[in-house]
Parts: sequence; structure tokens; C-alpha cells
Amino acid sequence: MIIGVPKETFPGERRVALIPAVLPQLAKAQMQVLLERSAGTAAGFADAEYEQKGARIAATRRDVFDQAGAIAQVRTPGANLATGRDDIALLSPGKVIVGLAEPLVELDTVRTLAERRVTSFALELMPRITRAQSMDVLSSMASIAGYKAVILAAGAVPRLMPMMMTAAGTLTPANVFVIGAGVAGLQAIATARRLGARVSAYDVRPAVKEQVQSLGAKFIELPLETGAAEDKGGYAKAQDETFYRRQREMMLQAVAESHVVITTALIPGRKAPVLVTADMVRGMMPGSVVIDLAAERGGNCELTRADEAVVENGVTILGPTNLPATVPYHASQMYARNMTAFLLHIVQANEVKFDMSDEITVETLVTKGGEVVHPRLRQMMGLEPAATKA
Repeated sequence: MIIGVPKETFPGERRVALIPAVLPQLAKAQMQVLLERSAGTAAGFADAEYEQKGARIAATRRDVFDQAGAIAQVRTPGANLATGRDDIALLSPGKVIVGLAEPLVELDTVRTLAERRVTSFALELMPRITRAQSMDVLSSMASIAGYKAVILAAGAVPRLMPMMMTAAGTLTPANVFVIGAGVAGLQAIATARRLGARVSAYDVRPAVKEQVQSLGAKFIELPLETGAAEDKGGYAKAQDETFYRRQREMMLQAVAESHVVITTALIPGRKAPVLVTADMVRGMMPGSVVIDLAAERGGNCELTRADEAVVENGVTILGPTNLPATVPYHASQMYARNMTAFLLHIVQANEVKFDMSDEITVETLVTKGGEVVHPRLRQMMGLEPAATKA
């Protein structure tokens, strides 16, 4: 089977879906890579490197879509509203496309792909089970975002992160408060600790306390009663507004005492909960910084504006939306390994196998044979369950 790798066209996207190092693994499984010219250049991978590993370089983007049986992308059309519509026109019936797709929020694109009889897999729907860890692109990219958030903060805050004993006296460490201790949050904690900051963290899931403490950070405990703190996939579940209001009230002091606040709270398919209000920001010390990793979903901070710097009462709020693309070499390396593991899982004997008894396939398969097949998406669209559909 030919796997096509087109150049990413989303503004500012510098990652590539496959890198030269993974091509031998794919070749052993009878998969050949057809690359659009310069698809990996922005990430630091030259066409010649791909050719040395057995890839072919296509003359045009259309050739990639025409000749490949499956297309591997970082951002498929649903996650690339700016220019992804052009790619939909290149997808013929029966074509397979794999990558990030934003299916829970871009239902119109899901419908369009179904109407064109395109088979699509959304990697952000990967179940969080042991067998799927090697395919978990969200965790890979979240770890990069957590790391970069701290680096951004260190560059923006007008003080040093570590305690330093100098001839001019002792400098106290910066106080960093991380809200949300998922993959991004834990990486942010670890990075801030490596830079010498004094770190505290909070998460609605009490079970992560031990992980936070193992990284040398203080876990902030708030006496709040919640419903189920996480869903079956391990993601934090949305709470009601009364909970979030009380949570904000109880976090007020921790935010006010922090020089850096990093927020990472995201609910799949939902608007991000507001955890840091404008009043909380105004209560922070001048020169403090908020890095909002939920900016793409509206932000955890009330004042966040996506990909802009907002200054309120001397506090800077940054809302970056695509931090992995700022370190494209390693982000592509991680993404490509996840993508390769997934392709090796679904492609057998030179064709895509649809094992509907396999949780990985069922949870990631979005459209096939002219229909939306994912159970959750069918429910969101008001469609009958596939098993009972007439």
C-alpha cells in the first residue's frame, strides 16, 4: 500500500506526519511512502533523507492524493479549516485519511467526508488503553506543549526561575502554579522544577496527587465535592458551573501568590472551563504571567485571546494554540512514531483491515462507506446507532 504524506498547509504548521526514520518499519509491512516535495523541510527533514530511506517524491500534491491508498497528515481537513477544504476535493471515494481531525467539534467536515465516501480515522479519539499507548498522539503533543509553556513563561516573566545565591544576595525562586495535572500539566511541572522554580499544582482528580508530588511539586487540595472526576478514557470530566465558581474562589490565593500560572484544563469536544477570572488576574502581582494552554477552546482564563498577548494590570496572558509546531523536529518525530504504530495496527496484507471487535479501530474510525460510523458522533448528529439502523 502507498502511504501519501502531503505538506501541511495549516498556517504556522511545521510538523510532518512521517519522518525518514520510520520508513523502514513501514516498508517491512509492504507500505511505501509517497511524499509531497518539501513536506518535511520545515521540520528539519530533507527530501533526500526520505529518498535514502525508500520514499518517492511526488511531482505535485494532487499526485500524492491520486496515487496513495491512504493519506497520513498531522492536520486532516477537520483540523485545518483555513485550507483543508482544498484537500477534500482531492479525496476520491474509498480513499483513507489518518490524522488529527477535530471530529467532536467539526461535524460539518465529518458529514462532508462521509458524503464523499472517504474513510477517515481521527487520532485524537484514540482510547487510553495500554495497547494504544504507542499511538497516543494527544499525549505526545501535550507533553511538548507543557514543556514549551514553561519556556514561554520563563522568557516572559521579569524574574529568574531558580533560587540563586550571589555576591549581590540571595534571589528567591519563582512561584509556578499549574492548573490541571494531565500530560501537559505534569510535563510543565517537571520542566518548571528543572528550572528551579517552586511549583504547586491542582487537579480535579485527587488520584494525580501522588504524581504531582513525585515530581517535587506541592499538590493544592481544595475541599470540593465532585461527581465522577474523569471519564473512561482518563480525561477530566466537565463539572457544573457551581463547582467551577467554588473552585475559582478557593484557588484565589494560590493564583495571587504565583508569578506564573499555567492552565491546561481541557474537556474533549467541549469549550474549556473558565478557571481564572479577570478579577483573579487583577489580584496577581504586576509582572506575573499566565500561559493558557486551553486557548484554542476559548481558554481557561477569562481574558485569554488565542495567539495574542493580553496585558491586564501589569499581568501578561499568553494563549498559544499550536506549541508543538514551534518545535517541529521532535514533535514530528513523536507524531511519526505514533502514526507508524497506528498504520502497522490497521494495515495488514497491503490493505486496511476493519476489525470492529478491536477497540482501537472502533474508537478512531469516523467515516466509512458513505456513513458516519463512530457511535459518539452518530449520537451527536442525531443518527440512530449503527447496529440498529434500518
